[in-house]
Amino acid sequence: MEKDAGYGQFCPVAMAAELVCTRWTPLVLCELMAGSTRFNDLRKGVPRMSPALLSKRLKELEQAGIVERRRDPVSGSHDYHLTQAGRDLRPVIETLGVWGQRWLETRVSLRNLDPSLLMWDMRRNLDPKPMPARRSTIQFLYPELPQSRRSWWLVVEPGAGTDLCRTDPGFEVDLYVETDLRTMTAIWMGLATVEQEVRADRMRLTGDRGLRHAMQRWLGLSVFARERKLAA
Repeated sequence: MEKDAGYGQFCPVAMAAELVCTRWTPLVLCELMAGSTRFNDLRKGVPRMSPALLSKRLKELEQAGIVERRRDPVSGSHDYHLTQAGRDLRPVIETLGVWGQRWLETRVSLRNLDPSLLMWDMRRNLDPKPMPARRSTIQFLYPELPQSRRSWWLVVEPGAGTDLCRTDPGFEVDLYVETDLRTMTAIWMGLATVEQEVRADRMRLTGDRGLRHAMQRWLGLSVFARERKLAA
């Protein structure tokens, strides 16, 4: 840990904060708790964090006994896993997220938009049960973004999980979702619904009728989306 960042106090709160409250560390822990173990997957969960800093934070967490690094015998690469000490931090991270969802007002919540982070979380939390028992390809279009970040594809294969693609995967698209990034983020955060945004003409759905009607149910929302906003 950075020596100049310490509080110099014996208080357990101060000592714990020195370990888990350094810049980016709570987000790295959140991503580990969400199930990411590979370095590249962790990077997708914290896309604005440099690889060098992510590597540094992981080493610090490993030294503190919060994370352990395991070698994959098949690939030879190393994965990162929470230890018991790391798993015991789950209520702390979850409570921080609940507080932010409840008490940060909407304009603040929607100030920092990031399509890669949004789509990564949507992929992870997508529920395939309301979807057809076949491969489904959904293309998301954000017209206001630069060409390189405008189109994203979710490919859902029954029994095989969900893939997120930055380039056309080559499958026939079953559902086109056209909206702006702020609207999609508001839905993901539970601040709006698909139906509301379609009615307001801020979202356009084209394609498979069943996928359109069930979108609110299969869409991967934030784990904090059910928390009601209490901020003015």
